[in-house]
Amino acid sequence: MSGEITSDSPGETSEFDTTEGDLDLGKVDHDIFMSISHGASRAAGSRWAFLAAVLAVLVWGITGPFFRFSETWQLIINTGTTIVTFLMVFLIQNAQNREMRAIHLKLDELILAAMEAKNELIDIEELSDAQLERLADRYHVVSKQAANPPQIAKK
Repeated sequence: MSGEITSDSPGETSEFDTTEGDLDLGKVDHDIFMSISHGASRAAGSRWAFLAAVLAVLVWGITGPFFRFSETWQLIINTGTTIVTFLMVFLIQNAQNREMRAIHLKLDELILAAMEAKNELIDIEELSDAQLERLADRYHVVSKQAANPPQIAKK
């Protein structure tokens, strides 16, 4: 088996071939948002970002007595944390979407490569919650059956 996905027409194959080493995705196309979000995700998740945040809070706390703990002093930290939180929500969502898509594609490739796998599971993320629940129930039953094989009566 060559691993090619055949089309409905005899003699034709899909542009996607699952044999090893032949997947050509072309030149990586990075737009400006992707470049910024990748860099920001890496930076925000680093220990240096955490240390900078701790340092900012310490500096803010230490300066409290100098500003007599005024409303402006409190407003600075409240506004700063609100802005950072607002931006981080979108950054985290973008990173999660990218990672989940990559995981789904990797799993799809494994399902496609496994001879006994059910190929209808490839687009499982498109199912409704009710359909996913029924599928989970089905696999739960299969799991219980595998854990408790039927006993054969001894004669």
